[in-house]
Amino acid sequence: MIDSTPVFLNPAALTALARQSLEHPRCAACAAHDLTAWESLHAGFDGARLRLVGTLRRDGEDEPTFAEHHPRGTHGSSPDAPIAPAFFPYNRCDVWQCTVCARAFVRYTEYGGYYHDERIRALDPGLIDDAPP
Repeated sequence: MIDSTPVFLNPAALTALARQSLEHPRCAACAAHDLTAWESLHAGFDGARLRLVGTLRRDGEDEPTFAEHHPRGTHGSSPDAPIAPAFFPYNRCDVWQCTVCARAFVRYTEYGGYYHDERIRALDPGLIDDAPP
């Protein structure tokens, strides 16, 4: 049996992956979507070209915090909001990479009373913040 558990990416590994993803020009599919802020994964986005490369979920942490991290007065939908792995929603994210151009993304599913919403955001190495919870 193959272990399909994604590898945990600490902030340094996440930053390295984000920097690496900027070394290549975006493919046409990735260039068609900005994704600097959280967006719903809509039908026009070809998620099949993404591969799972890791997770920000800490092993053994059943109830990670719902606290957000916005030291510069940003909010969850801000394109310049920090990508803080110890805080919501990043502590519930997996990390994906385009198989064509290597652009890296974080993704999670937001659950409401009667819906679920697949969310995605491109990684920006300059926004990764390793602040503790």
